[in-house]
Amino acid sequence: MLLFCSFVMFLLWLRQLRTSNATSVDAAFAALTGAMGVAFAMLGEGAPLQRWLAGLIAGFWGGRLTYHLLRDRVLGHRAEDGRYKAMRDHFGARANWCFLVFYQLQAVTAGVFALPFLLIAQHKSTALLPLQWLGLSLTVFGFCLETLADTQLASHRKDPAQRGRTCRVGLWRFSRHPNYFGEWLLWCGIGLLGMSAPYGGLALIAPVLMFLLIRFVSGVPFAEQQSLRSRGDDYRSYMKTTNTFFPWLPHGEGRR
Repeated sequence: MLLFCSFVMFLLWLRQLRTSNATSVDAAFAALTGAMGVAFAMLGEGAPLQRWLAGLIAGFWGGRLTYHLLRDRVLGHRAEDGRYKAMRDHFGARANWCFLVFYQLQAVTAGVFALPFLLIAQHKSTALLPLQWLGLSLTVFGFCLETLADTQLASHRKDPAQRGRTCRVGLWRFSRHPNYFGEWLLWCGIGLLGMSAPYGGLALIAPVLMFLLIRFVSGVPFAEQQSLRSRGDDYRSYMKTTNTFFPWLPHGEGRR
């Protein structure tokens, strides 16, 4: 499966050589991770309930995110996503080769994020254990949080009066990246779902890696660079009052 993922990412890298647009890599990552999760659920040797749970979560997560990314960032926009444009500018003449490494790392990462679904699909328990109920609740909550944040941001972008201004409504009032925070919570829940299976500790690799990638690698840093370029002082003002990742009251409100 990893070889297939690597091949798909290589084809997409060839596409970005021609288009100078790497935006489709996010949709491919979601699709490959979800597809591997469903395949593990179908081939697993665990209890039917566990296999169904793994397949439903993997399919729903992968399907929703793939559709959202294709519609919002690939088919809906001709320009490259701001994060990847920032990466391209940062790497300069080395960008294409750096993107090749990045694409292949995405293939490996898809396999890592499919691992919890493999563990769940091997689980022999015929009923959900207390830790799994907690994980399922956190998964649903994270999904709802991310979906709401995406919806609020989409509404902001559609408003002509808000063009060039930073979204400060709803969840975006409490975190500069509530969609990323919701995605991380979702993966914390998936990790907990797999923890009670044999070798379940491996399931925690996914939420830890997701946090590191979002917070310090390809998520927040490049998104903020692009926001500073496109919204300048308005975004700098937003940064002074709003937490980066974990939601909290805007700075100063807690003392009012």
